[in-house]
Amino acid sequence: MSAEGSRRAILAAACANLGIAATKFVAWGLTGASSMLAEAIHSTADTGNQLLLVIGGRAAKRQADESHPFGYGRARYLAAFMVAIVMFSLGGLFALYECYQKIVAVRAGEHDELSDSTWWWVPLVVILISLIAESLSLRTALQETHKARAHLSVIQFIRQSKAPELPVVMLEDCAAVLGLVFALLGIGLTLLTGNDIFDALGSGFIGVLLVVVAIVLAREMLSLLEGESASPENQQAIRDALTGTDGVAQVIHMRTVHLGPETILLAAKIAVDPEESAGEVARIIDAAEQRVRSAVPTVGPSFLEPDVLREITAETAEKEN
Repeated sequence: MSAEGSRRAILAAACANLGIAATKFVAWGLTGASSMLAEAIHSTADTGNQLLLVIGGRAAKRQADESHPFGYGRARYLAAFMVAIVMFSLGGLFALYECYQKIVAVRAGEHDELSDSTWWWVPLVVILISLIAESLSLRTALQETHKARAHLSVIQFIRQSKAPELPVVMLEDCAAVLGLVFALLGIGLTLLTGNDIFDALGSGFIGVLLVVVAIVLAREMLSLLEGESASPENQQAIRDALTGTDGVAQVIHMRTVHLGPETILLAAKIAVDPEESAGEVARIIDAAEQRVRSAVPTVGPSFLEPDVLREITAETAEKEN
């Protein structure tokens, strides 16, 4: 998955959300539909989320310095985690609050203007246009991830991806499409029955949807912020590269962690011949590092510790881990 691919998906989502948010606010202003207001806030939040992703991407490009010797790659994870917070609060909780307010108003006998408005058709048109725009944005995200996903399902890709931008956009677009369906059902049933409770429930379902998606996204991004290891495929490739180096008898133990989507830190203890000179051991380590980076180009800082094979007791193994 290329950085350019991520950028195209983000720009497609941002352009769609910006225009859609404006039309939804107009539709809400004309009809007072709660589902329309929830969707308008949702699209506004999504537009802000795209800006967060762009800011996070730029921050991650800063060069390493004394205070951050391994660089700023995790700024992209932080930006995606902030997206989850915005989606949860500004999107989900606001929609649930709007649902509560509308239900209280209905029980108090207040009648909404949606059913009586001469502009009743505007929300339906806006929703249909928005569905087309959001579907196209989702298709762009799916196309950009097609090669990276390979045999993985969308859910598996979201869980295993180390780059946050496309999974975030995919989740947002999926939530946007489903949210519009809920809004269409809520407004449509209100227009058919004259009962405003359906409009309120449409807003409520949108709120629940956004809260659930935000929790899933926050969980995945928190795991990356805490420091995830390289994928099993990359770990095996690294191990094979180490053991395939002349002079390396065995990998005693190995640890990996993602410093960012495209940077893996490697720490490993490798077994070498105890009779080798210090100069030869240094040559072996250099060759092993070169072989590892050829096998897995995303490996960045690497720390290889030479050791000799010996019987590993339970106590020793515990210390190594």
